Amino acid sequence: MAEVFEFLFDFGGPNSYLAHKMLPDLCARTGTQVIYVPILLGGLFKLTNNQAPMMRFADTPAKRNYEMLEFDRFVKTHALPFKMNPRFPINSLYLMRGAVAAQRLGCLVPYVDAVMSAMWEDGADMSDTNVVRDVLDKAGLDSAALLNLADDPEVKAELIASTEAAAIRGAFGVPTFFVGEDIFWGKERLGQVEAELTKS
Repeated sequence: MAEVFEFLFDFGGPNSYLAHKMLPDLCARTGTQVIYVPILLGGLFKLTNNQAPMMRFADTPAKRNYEMLEFDRFVKTHALPFKMNPRFPINSLYLMRGAVAAQRLGCLVPYVDAVMSAMWEDGADMSDTNVVRDVLDKAGLDSAALLNLADDPEVKAELIASTEAAAIRGAFGVPTFFVGEDIFWGKERLGQVEAELTKS
């Protein structure tokens, strides 16, 4: 039975938010710990020649509409306080660098909670540095330290390296989960992740 698993995410992908909301209960049921791994979705798309669903299915409206139907069903089934951000899609580069900074400062999960909620529950303009600073301060985080470290060249390089490593391991989108080296993509695979975690 596995003790830990990895969750590769990007704030810019609403499915990362949905998966994030499911993880506390999954960890409680399985007695496992999740390791959050910040990556840059845009960079991963370029490395793997992938596209966002709205682009990939632009010429197949039935498929695009079904994807949205399944998304809405997931939200309703789990009674999540999701609200589509009116500024979607946004450039998440700065937020993801902030996640690496938060990881280094030992506050990644509270940072993720704060940013995910602001982005996908409150509809906040998370492309505005002042808004980000306010969100972090209200969450009791040191916004000055986080945002300063986010501009550090080593942090920028680490995010690039994590994204490249994800592509090498077979990731092509978010959310992606790894149980050991076994890969699972999409919130719809959470049941498979749980089964793998509890496999004796």
